Amino acid sequence: MITVFAVVAAALVLVAVGWVLVPLMRARRTGGVERTASNIEILRDQLAEIDRDLAAGTLSRELYDQAREELERRVLEEAVPAGAPAQIGASGRWTAIVLAIAIPVTAGLLYLRLGNLNVFAPPPPAEPQHAMSEREIDALVTKLEERLRNHPDPEGYIILARSYMAMQRYPQAVAAFERAGDAVMQDPDLLADYADASGAASGGELAGKPLALVKRALALDPNHLKSLALAGTEAFNRQDFKTAVDYWERMRSIVPDDSQFGQSILASIAEARKLGRLDGAVASAAPPAKPATASPAVTSGGRVTGVVTLDPAIAAKASPDDTVFIFARAAEGPRMPLAILKRQVKDLPVQFSLDDSQAMTPQMKLSSFPEVVVGARISKTAKATPQSGDLEGLSGTIKVGATDVAVVIDKVLP
Repeated sequence: MITVFAVVAAALVLVAVGWVLVPLMRARRTGGVERTASNIEILRDQLAEIDRDLAAGTLSRELYDQAREELERRVLEEAVPAGAPAQIGASGRWTAIVLAIAIPVTAGLLYLRLGNLNVFAPPPPAEPQHAMSEREIDALVTKLEERLRNHPDPEGYIILARSYMAMQRYPQAVAAFERAGDAVMQDPDLLADYADASGAASGGELAGKPLALVKRALALDPNHLKSLALAGTEAFNRQDFKTAVDYWERMRSIVPDDSQFGQSILASIAEARKLGRLDGAVASAAPPAKPATASPAVTSGGRVTGVVTLDPAIAAKASPDDTVFIFARAAEGPRMPLAILKRQVKDLPVQFSLDDSQAMTPQMKLSSFPEVVVGARISKTAKATPQSGDLEGLSGTIKVGATDVAVVIDKVLP
């Protein structure tokens, strides 16, 4: 593109130079020829006139010869030899030279001054779009908290509650849901999130208030998937396997069996039937998936491995005997850990391996999700739920089956 532009620009400059110089040179040449022809014609007239005077006897032969000799000399001086090139004067030559140089130079300077030098340059690479940093999220949440203190608003508290859930600040999320009031109690999606936050804030215990919220959500929408999943989990945890199967079978009627989520439901049903010694073919509950459609999570064995380290900048805030929770949770979906293990600060840095054997519930396993986030949190109270003052670090989103995952505990929870 740049080469084409340069060629076209040069051609236009040459045309402009020719447009100016050719008429100038032509005017010089034409003017000289016309002037010479005019002078010769005048001399011829004078020669004819003295010929007439000689014939009339008014001019002597001697004077006639002198006059004719003078006229012929002048004719020779004025005549231009045939084929001789027309001459341009010195001033004309210098004018042509100056214009031939000045026109392209002036055009170039004007373009440098007024033109767009980057018009043909390749566009700069688009800057990658990064997700908001945790600091930016914290700043937005702080602003929302301040606004709600001055202007309480149910919708604002719902946004705040979900923000807290994303940050794993479950007790604060529960408080925000409570402040939202009736707006939550009439929406099955919000009720299920409220129950999820309440259970997480209680260390994963869904009995009591979380279950009451789930049942209210199911009363509004009997086929609400998240509420059915939570209700089945609560029943499984208290070893009421028949009730758990009933809830999960209702999910199975909604979710296709050949989907990844459907496979997870089938596996949970099979395990509940086996543990509860319930009638029904366990094999039919979990048909083998076709190799061509098997998810990366399943083929990888539902495992992630790596190392957890503590940032020296905050190491002084931890004691050797403080508990370290290392966990994996779904990148998208429920915030409940899919696998978790415990260590102590004195063990850091520590190599870890998370897999399905460390799942908190049978239907929430690493192999049920394609992507997860791995985190590590130091707790002085040894509670699994985040507390203010805990130290935490999270990985980015990774695929299940990843190895050499690096997690750095580098921030203090507010």
